[in-house]
Order: sequence, then C-alpha cells, then structure tokens
Amino acid sequence: MSPGSQVLLVSPATLAEHLQDEGWRLVDCRHNLAAPDWGEAEYRKAHLPGALFAHLDRDLSAPKNGRNGRHPLPDPLAFARWLGEQGIGPAHRVIAYDDAGGMAASRLWWMLRWIGHRDAALLDGGLPAWLAEGLPMTDAPPSHQSVAYPTPAATALRVTVAEVEDNLARARFTLLDGRAAPRYAGTEEKLDSRAGHIPGALNRNFQLNLDAAGRFKSPEMLHAEFAALLQDRPAEDIVHYCGSGVSACHNIYAMALAGLPGSRLYAGSWSEWSSDPARPIASGEQP
Repeated sequence: MSPGSQVLLVSPATLAEHLQDEGWRLVDCRHNLAAPDWGEAEYRKAHLPGALFAHLDRDLSAPKNGRNGRHPLPDPLAFARWLGEQGIGPAHRVIAYDDAGGMAASRLWWMLRWIGHRDAALLDGGLPAWLAEGLPMTDAPPSHQSVAYPTPAATALRVTVAEVEDNLARARFTLLDGRAAPRYAGTEEKLDSRAGHIPGALNRNFQLNLDAAGRFKSPEMLHAEFAALLQDRPAEDIVHYCGSGVSACHNIYAMALAGLPGSRLYAGSWSEWSSDPARPIASGEQP
C-alpha cells in the first residue's frame, strides 16, 4: 500500500491498538436505505468500543423538499456543530465504519474533507472485518465531552446542480455516475422518478472498488482501473454523482486511495437531477 493511502485506510488491528487513544474518534455509519432506523438500532445493540453513531438521514443530510434529492447536504455550519456536540474537534483522527463496504462511511469521510477536516479514514473491511478478527464490541454509549468545532474552512469539493446544467454546454468537467449499470443505462429504476443518466456521464459502479472479501482493492489496482476509464482526464476534472450523493463518495474515496485526489461531488445526484422534467436525460450503456 502506498504511503499516502495509509492515512485513508486503517486496519482492524491498528484501530484496536488505539481504542483508548483520546486523539481518535470512531463513528458507526451503518444504514439500510429500505429501513432507515435499522442502523441506529443495531448500533445500540453492539458497536465498536467508544464509537459514536451518525445517522445518514438525520446527521449527514439536510431535510428533503422534493427537489433537492434524497440525501441533500446539510449546511456546513450545522454539520460542524453536530461534530462538536459528539465530541469531535478539528484535531481528532476520525475513523468511520459501516457494514456495507464503506458506502455510508465514505459519505462521512467526504463531508469531513468538505469542511476542511483532513484527518479522516475508513476502517478496512468495516464491521465484518472487525468481527472476523474477534475484536471487542460493546453496547455502552461513548462518554466524549462536547467541544466547540470552529467555523468550517471553505472548500471547492462540491458542485451544484446549476454548475452541472452549465457543464452540458461547456464541458468543463467529466461526470462519473456511481450507480449500477442498469440504472445508468435507464433499463432499471426503482427509486427515482425518471430513468437514465446525465448526458455525457461515464459510469463506474462503486462496488467495483471492492474485492471479493468486501475490502478495498489495492491502490495500484484502483489506479489502473480509474486510469483506464478516465484516460488522460485529471482527477480535478472529475465530478461524481450517484442516486442521492452517498455512494458517489465511495468513488471519490477510492480515487483518493488510488493516489488520484481532488475529484468533486455533485451531491444532489440523480435524485435531484431527475426531479425536474426540464432537465435532459440520456440512456443506453456506457460507450
């Protein structure tokens, strides 16, 4: 693993050595899109010692209005306030995990990067890897004291729907759709009002970032796969989207792990784009 990627991915054994480290904060991000209360219920039954819980709908998203997608981003000040209430300050090393290959955990990782919090990583293999190594679990709630998280630093990691609309004519960046191929092609759509993809977008299902054991592929393999897809496009010119701005973060994380940092997120994603019938859509398989 390359030196840069070690900062982004923490093994269960390494995390176990730091369970008592006050400079580290663990966050359980388990979530089931079909049963939104499931993750928190499972967390209350058992979680990693000292782990906090982040609810995707409540803590990592803003309220929906029917036009801003299924998981709109919260105001950065509100997110920073939530971090402080959980006892997470700007100097803490935050390790996120879930039980689904990092899909929800990568959303928290990206949001931390979005507000300028650089020291964030994922647990390699998530909860299944932790349990497979026989490491401890608990039902005891964490006892971190709240802190004052400072005003977030401005970053350019987010792209708005207006910028995506403008890009249809100007082609200043390349969109990468993180959904499964049938949804991208428009042959299957069970969640949103229209099927297809944003015109000009490429496709890479986020699950391709994982190996058969549910762990991230090596940085070298990820780099080769993204390079083959993106060709000579620089990472800074790639904007990711998915159904609702969650699994797209998985592709952003995988690119960073591969040594290709700097890509951005269209958080509204397909659920926002497809909500307006005036916005164009495309269909068919990836060229």
